[in-house]
Amino acid sequence: MFAAGGTSTANLRARTADDVPVGTPRVPAREAAEQELSNPMYRENEPSAFQRALDSFWEWIDDLFGAASGAAPGGVVGILVVAVLVVLLVLGLWWRLGTPQRTPPAEGTLFDDGPRSAAEHRAAAEAHAAAHRWNEAVQERMRAVVRSLEERALLDPRPGRTADEAAAEAGRPLPDHADRLRAAARDFDDVTYGGRTSDERAYRRLSELDTDLERARPLLSGAVRGVAE
Repeated sequence: MFAAGGTSTANLRARTADDVPVGTPRVPAREAAEQELSNPMYRENEPSAFQRALDSFWEWIDDLFGAASGAAPGGVVGILVVAVLVVLLVLGLWWRLGTPQRTPPAEGTLFDDGPRSAAEHRAAAEAHAAAHRWNEAVQERMRAVVRSLEERALLDPRPGRTADEAAAEAGRPLPDHADRLRAAARDFDDVTYGGRTSDERAYRRLSELDTDLERARPLLSGAVRGVAE
């Protein structure tokens, strides 16, 4: 019996010595696992960052309407009220800020085509206004204003001039109209580079400014220097 027991004990010791796994330190094992999991094949089916953000947005919308249906009186009526408020908010922001653009526009020149007379710009502006294309009407009327000042030698013809530059330069010989000139330049920039939408009122203001400037008497160069000093 003792021999048998001894044999069993010897076999157990031999088997235990053969079967014990090789020990691996904790830190190298973690690094090896991280390296293995960093293989791109494990992330082939993962959603993109945009998809995750979109999923989160729709989950937020779902939670919002779920909360509204439980808290608002009438259940479905409460959801409809929240939906109408959201639509009104979006429309209000769109009306106030205009159509969003992908990149901020750079300030450009006033004239983007060949030279035309003030009368030609006015005719184009009136044609756009008759068709209720107020953005184009404002643009052409502002060009008519500046071209008219150039034709009267109140502004030197200069390619590449911006609306703001024209307003600032014209405001020196015509100080009584300087504020209106700056406002007209802002309207031009808003519809041309800022993505805003103009309207009939803005066009009528610009038309009145054009008419008033035709009758305005500029200050002499010496008087302008005296005002500046």
